Amino acid sequence: MDYLKLNIKNETSRLRAVVLGTATSNGPTPTVEEAYDPKSLEHIKAGTYPVEADMVKEMDAVAKVFEKYNVKVYRPDLIEDYNQIFARDIAFVIDDIFIKANILPERDEELDAIQYVIDQIDPKKVIRPPEEVHIEGGDVMLWNNHIFIGTYKGSDYKNYITARTNMEGVNFIKDLFPDKIVKEFDLVKSKIEPRDNALHLDCCFQPVGKNKGIIYKSGFREESDYVYLVNLFGKENLFHITREEMYHMNSNIFSIAEDVVISERNFTRLNTWLRKHGFTVEEVPYAEISKQEGLLRCSTMPLIRD
Repeated sequence: MDYLKLNIKNETSRLRAVVLGTATSNGPTPTVEEAYDPKSLEHIKAGTYPVEADMVKEMDAVAKVFEKYNVKVYRPDLIEDYNQIFARDIAFVIDDIFIKANILPERDEELDAIQYVIDQIDPKKVIRPPEEVHIEGGDVMLWNNHIFIGTYKGSDYKNYITARTNMEGVNFIKDLFPDKIVKEFDLVKSKIEPRDNALHLDCCFQPVGKNKGIIYKSGFREESDYVYLVNLFGKENLFHITREEMYHMNSNIFSIAEDVVISERNFTRLNTWLRKHGFTVEEVPYAEISKQEGLLRCSTMPLIRD
């Protein structure tokens, strides 16, 4: 059997194959008790939680962009009345290794829904970490010989449903990839204020192009973590977003190539900056999906880049 030749070394090389979540049969609006994050909670309470038809349209727009660039797109098998939008949470690829995330236990079925993709991968390259290891794809970011990982180091980690990657997760990746520079970032978490909650690392930072990045300084609990990225990328190469832009998920766009990104059409300031720096910006409507505290990077899981 010809296995899929997985290859992910960074966030921006030319994309060839990706898993894109689905909003079809997304289920009823969750109750206040069922909310996984403060932003969903805010919209559930306000009666503005997104409806399925709008989210399906938004995801179709992304699928069309992938089609335009000849990217092979895998969609999850449908589970009735179940949120399957955020493919990034459930697994991720580093080099040619497919790592299943230990996600919130009630989301395990999401992995079953992409089993047909996992079946096309060499079983020796598929890893499920031990139970005490918590790690989600939104917290894992590749930058060639670096792996950036978002975590939460507070002693109250277990009280935060918004803390998704623990230090065991960081150490697991360090052991698995001893040749890479693995750097963890301690993120600000809040159960009640979405403007002060970096659910994952990609909610406050993401590289774009060859040497640029989008960053939200106040998303890091330690200023030294922010300074680390400034020193690595150079301040002039970083687009600093505001608290409100972070809330709208400006750092959660998605790269198809070093000079092509998919971005939300309302990100006026960011999209202008990107174009000024030579990027082609494929704008899509994604404002409804963003109400669940996730955007373009969250709903995609790259399998193969050049």
